[in-house]
Amino acid sequence: SLDVPSGSFLVLLGPSGCGKSTTLRMIAGLERPTSGRIALGGRDVYAGRELVPAGHRDLGLVFQNYALWPHMTVRRNVEWPLRVAKLATAERRQRVADVLDLLDIGELADRYPSELSGGQQQRVAIARTLGPRPSLLLLDEPLSNLDAKLRAEMRVELQRLHRRLGTTTVYVTHDQTEAMSLATHIAVLNRGRLEQFGTPADLLHRPASPFVARFVGSPPANVLVADV
Repeated sequence: SLDVPSGSFLVLLGPSGCGKSTTLRMIAGLERPTSGRIALGGRDVYAGRELVPAGHRDLGLVFQNYALWPHMTVRRNVEWPLRVAKLATAERRQRVADVLDLLDIGELADRYPSELSGGQQQRVAIARTLGPRPSLLLLDEPLSNLDAKLRAEMRVELQRLHRRLGTTTVYVTHDQTEAMSLATHIAVLNRGRLEQFGTPADLLHRPASPFVARFVGSPPANVLVADV
């Protein structure tokens, strides 16, 4: 069980196969839980057999592989969800311009995805997700396909976006450098269980288990067998 504070940047952190992406997909409505309850903003989206579909949860999801439409320009990629939502033309154009400027990719508006670098494509994917102004932003290892330099640049970009927009964000990664530099809160998962939930400082200075002590921090903590 965990409670994500409104406006926070929560990172789901843990080794491969621990349940990070499954947890994110359950929040998104792409996976059906076997039991329990999920509430977004005080509204149940899963409780018992009742499951609110993903499209009615007021959230945005950014995938690892960008998932841009190759036959559409950057502008049309970002505009598409707004067309689906049947926003008026003037409002659509304004929102597209706003998010392109926010992510500093306005000059790329008429290019196609094949003409963009990996970092630029990820910015477009984030812009497309922000256009509908979701109340919750979900990111599933969005930087894992980028090289080390671009990853560092995009971490700074994501920090800037979160400070400016204040959108509650849930971010999946196995990279503790990303977790420590981005998160206001971290949930450490291990074999499908929540080992610890807290701030980065909590995890470093007050680990709740030997696993957290060994997994978080560089170098990891020394764990000694002793009688206390």
